[in-house]
Amino acid sequence: MRRNLATWDRVARLVVGAVLIALVFVGPQTPWGWIGIVPIVTALAGFCPAYRIFGLSTCPLSPKRP
Repeated sequence: MRRNLATWDRVARLVVGAVLIALVFVGPQTPWGWIGIVPIVTALAGFCPAYRIFGLSTCPLSPKRP
C-alpha cells in the first residue's frame, strides 16, 4: 500500500474521527459515532482505499499514475 494521504489530510481525519467517537459518550450517545474508527485507521495507515478507487492522492510524495 502506497501512502495517498498528506499530513494535513491525516490530521483532519484524526480530528474528525475523535469528534465522532466522542459523540458516543457525549451528545446524542448513539452507536453511529463508532464510525469514527474508520477515519482514524486510515489516518494512522496513511492510506485511504476510497482515494485509490477514485485515483486521488493528497500525498505530495507519491507519484501519479498515468
